[in-house]
Amino acid sequence: MKLGLDIMGGDFAPKTTVGGAVRALKVLPKEFTLVLFGDRDKIVPLLNEHGVSVDNFEIIHTTEVIEMADAPLKAVSQKPNSSIGLGFKYLKDKKIDAFASNGNTGAMMVGALYSVKAIEGVLRPCLITQVPMETGKTGILLDVGSNADCRPEMLCQFALLGQVYTQYICNTPDPKVGLLNIGEEEEKGNIVAQATHQLLKNHEGINFMGNIEARDLFDGQADVIVCEGFVGNVVLKEAEAFYKLIKRRKINDPYFDRFNYEIYGGSPILGVNSNVLVGHGISNEEATKKPDTPC
Repeated sequence: MKLGLDIMGGDFAPKTTVGGAVRALKVLPKEFTLVLFGDRDKIVPLLNEHGVSVDNFEIIHTTEVIEMADAPLKAVSQKPNSSIGLGFKYLKDKKIDAFASNGNTGAMMVGALYSVKAIEGVLRPCLITQVPMETGKTGILLDVGSNADCRPEMLCQFALLGQVYTQYICNTPDPKVGLLNIGEEEEKGNIVAQATHQLLKNHEGINFMGNIEARDLFDGQADVIVCEGFVGNVVLKEAEAFYKLIKRRKINDPYFDRFNYEIYGGSPILGVNSNVLVGHGISNEEATKKPDTPC
């Protein structure tokens, strides 16, 4: 099996991405091959610093870089020789079995849609993150940034995608789905939230438990929490901010330690026809080493 890694993506690339690849090499079974997409002239010296032979990897040399601030559609179309561009070309051609990047999330979404494409019937793929529950379980929140504006039917599909992921990847039988809202009552929220509530309520294939407020996000009421990407990304970044505050005040608690982004790998894009993982832009070597970290 061949795993593709974008070496040029991320706030601290290529140093942390090469370091993550070296760490991954030490724990991956021999039947796995790491394919590194990036500037060979930058990759080789970093591998030498780690004392690791270039022969341990397959390197695909790239001449362009999609920056974090680049407009996704424009960047993917105008930078075909970037690490993201070539990574998706290899994924589409089945030369690799999965592709991961800590780079531009929007470009990863566009690249996936234009190469391996969405599963038939899926209106918009989505990105998930894990939610540490006080009960000890781990739920998922989606979408967390790939779709800032959503229609009710998109949110309904997110619920279904999240439910399937939680059931088969997290091994949670009959997972409960909640809609993140400003009140528990079904008439609460804006027009999109109200319409989504009705769709979820009447969907026979979704185990919908109703609205869930942000203050109840971590108590285990729901296994899958659905929201628009704008809201989900705010929740994700706020949780990271509280973790930093807790550590800054030297508070040690096993539960809050689960909010440390460094212990999680990439998050999968759900709803596309291949394995696409997006890591945090500030991922360090340890986070880059890890694959998708299921519940």
